Amino acid sequence: MSKIREAYTALTPSSPRPQVSAALQSIIDAPPLTIDDANRKELVQTIINDLKFLTKGSSSSSKSRLTSKDSAEALAALKSLGKNPAGSETIATAANLSAILAISEHLKDDIDASNEALRCIANALLLVETARKTFIKKEVGGGETMVEYLEKTTSPDRVFIVCRIMFFLTLSTTAEAYLRSLVESKPQGHHSNIVDIIATKLDTLLTSILSSEKMAREAMSEVLKLGWNLVTYYPRVTDPSDGERMVMHDAWSDRLDGFITPLLRTFNFMPTSHPAPFTSPMTHLIHVLVSIPVTSSNKSKWFPPLSNTSSPVTASKLISPVGSPSTSSPPVSRSGSPPAAPSKESKESKPSTFDRALSKLTVRKSSSRTSTLAHNADTLLRAYDILDVTLSHYLPDTIDPDDPSVQQRCTRETDQAFDELLPPLVLFIKNMCAADETVRKRLREWVLPDDLDRSSPLEGRADFLGRCLRLLGCINHAHTKISVGEMLYAICDSDAAALAAYVGYGNVAGFLFQKGIMGAPGAPSSSSVGAPSATADGVPINPITGVAQTQQPLGPEMSDEEKEREAEKLFVLFDRLERMGAIPPSQNPVRKAIAEGKGPAY
Repeated sequence: MSKIREAYTALTPSSPRPQVSAALQSIIDAPPLTIDDANRKELVQTIINDLKFLTKGSSSSSKSRLTSKDSAEALAALKSLGKNPAGSETIATAANLSAILAISEHLKDDIDASNEALRCIANALLLVETARKTFIKKEVGGGETMVEYLEKTTSPDRVFIVCRIMFFLTLSTTAEAYLRSLVESKPQGHHSNIVDIIATKLDTLLTSILSSEKMAREAMSEVLKLGWNLVTYYPRVTDPSDGERMVMHDAWSDRLDGFITPLLRTFNFMPTSHPAPFTSPMTHLIHVLVSIPVTSSNKSKWFPPLSNTSSPVTASKLISPVGSPSTSSPPVSRSGSPPAAPSKESKESKPSTFDRALSKLTVRKSSSRTSTLAHNADTLLRAYDILDVTLSHYLPDTIDPDDPSVQQRCTRETDQAFDELLPPLVLFIKNMCAADETVRKRLREWVLPDDLDRSSPLEGRADFLGRCLRLLGCINHAHTKISVGEMLYAICDSDAAALAAYVGYGNVAGFLFQKGIMGAPGAPSSSSVGAPSATADGVPINPITGVAQTQQPLGPEMSDEEKEREAEKLFVLFDRLERMGAIPPSQNPVRKAIAEGKGPAY
C-alpha cells in the first residue's frame, strides 16, 4: 500500500486540520511516479467521495474526512493526481464528472476552489478523449453548465478555465450535436447564444487587457481558441455532404456573422506585446480571422465605412515595441526619403486615430459603445502596421531571412518557428485584398507607390517591400515565402504581368513558377492596376530587376595603338583555342574575318 494513500485514508472526520492538510500536501508534492496506478485510482475516488459529502448538507458532511475549509487543498490534490492518465480515467466517469461539477457549483462563493474543481475536469478532458462525450451527456449536463458559467462570469481566471473545457468539447466535427446546440439555440432562460456570449467576453476582456488585469491575456487566448473551433467546425457540420471537400475558410455559416465585428474590434484595439510584437493572444486572433471568409452577407462588417483613412508611415509608430528597429530610427517615406518632421503644434493638436480609439475604449465598456469604435477602425492599416513592425523586428535593416539569428530570435521570444508565426497574418491581409478592390488599391499605394525609389535594387531596401522580396528568395521559410508571394499577387489584382512589372520578373520568377506560370508574363491585362513601365520621372524600368535603367556613361575612346593591342590579344587567344581543339577552324572568328577580307592575312 502506498504510504501517501495510507496517510490520507487513515484520516477521520475528527482528525486535526493540520494533519489533514499535511496528508493533502504530501499528495500535491509527490513526484509523478511515486504513486502506482492502482493506489492513484483508489485515492482519487476516495477524495471525490469525501468532497461529495460536503455538497449534501451537514448530516452527510460529518462523514467526510474534509471540511469546507479543506476543499481548495483537496481539489488541488485531486488535480495533481489527475495529471496522470490513470487518475483522469477515474475522474472521467459520468458519476465523478457530475460530482466534481456539483462540487464546483457548491463552492461558487470560493471562486479559487470552484475553479480548481473545473481544472480537474479540464485535465480529464485533455487526457481521456471519451470523457468529452460523457461530459456533455444529459446525465452530466456539463455542456450547458459551461455555457451558463461563461455567460455569468466576469473573472478572467474563470473565463480561462471554462473556455479551456469548452475548447475540448468542440474540438472536432464529432461533437456535431453540441456544436449545433451552441450556435443554433439559447440556454433555457437566457437571451444569448454562444456567438453573443463570446462577443461580450471579447469586449470585456479587451477592457481588462487595457487595464492590465491579471490573466486577461491568457483568458482572451482561450476565448479565441474556442472561437476558432466554432468557425472551423460548425460550418462543416451544417453541410455534411460538403464537409470533406471544404477548405478551411471556404466553409461558412451566416449564423456566425456576429463574431466578425467584435473580433475586428479586438484586433484593432488590443495592444501588442513586448519585446516580440506578434504573440498570443494576437496570434490566436489572427488564426480566427483568417478562417472567416468574406461573403456577400458579411462584407459590410469586414469593410465598414471609414471616417478617415490614414497612412502607415506614422501609424506604425503607435504599435512598435520599445527597442524595435522602427522605433530606433525615423520612419522612411514610401518613396525612400525621410519625411519632414511634424511640428510640435501638429503633434499636440492632432492625436492619432489609434490613440483616440484606445482612450475611448478604456472608459467605454458596453458593447453598444465599443461597436461605434469598430466603425472608426482601419483594419487594413492595423494589419499592415503589425506585419511591418514584426518584419522590422525579426529582419532588421537588410538582413538575409535565412540568417540563423532570425530563427533563433523568433524561437526565443515566441516558442514558434519564424515560418509558423507570420503566414496567418500575411494571408489575413491577402484575403482582405482578394475580397475588396479598395483594399487592394490602398495597400498598393503603400507598398508600390508611383514615387517608389527605383535607383537601387528593390530587394535590397530596408523597408516592407525589400523584406518581402528577400523572403521570396529565401530557402528556410517556405510557408512565409508562399504567403508573401500570394499577398503581393493579390495586391496586383492577381495579375502576374502586373506583379512582374512592379517589382521585376527576377524577384517573382520562382513564385510565379510555383503557381504554374512558366516564363516571363506578357503585358498586364486590362485591370485597375496601372503597372509601371517607367518611373515618375520618365526613366524606363528594367523589366527583370524593377530598377530604373540609367544610361551608363561612356569611357574615353581608345587610341589606334590601344585598338591594335586589343586585336592582337584576341588573335592570340582564338589561335590558342583553335590549336587546343576547343573550337574548329571554321568557328574561329579571326579566320572568318580574314576569309571575308575584313582582317590581315596570316
